Amino acid sequence: MPGIFEIYVKTHFSAAHFLRGYPGDCARIHGHNWGIEVFVKCSELDGIGIGIDFRDIKQTVNEILEGLDHSNLNDHPAFTDVNPTSENLARFLYKEIGNRLNTEKVRISRVIVSETPNAGAGYREE
Repeated sequence: MPGIFEIYVKTHFSAAHFLRGYPGDCARIHGHNWGIEVFVKCSELDGIGIGIDFRDIKQTVNEILEGLDHSNLNDHPAFTDVNPTSENLARFLYKEIGNRLNTEKVRISRVIVSETPNAGAGYREE
């Protein structure tokens, strides 16, 4: 069975949100320093031993996060009909990053979003 490489980058951004319908404090607007981990898998390396350049992943992630950083996530079109939970944010990022990076040789494998250093959610497709 051939091996799979998994390359990842970590980053963060700051944004506010509130959870519609939540029976507690999170129904009020509040902010997080969101931690983001993006994992990309590939089965082949190029001639110098790279599956995908970290810079390419970072650039793509940063372009997407520019639209979220220092905002109220509830105002973003992706969260009009769903709450901007860690779960939904992870799925949104997975799909947006995948639309830009996925090729025959390289695919997003998962995205992890953390609201705090000790709590978060991940999304992947099987």
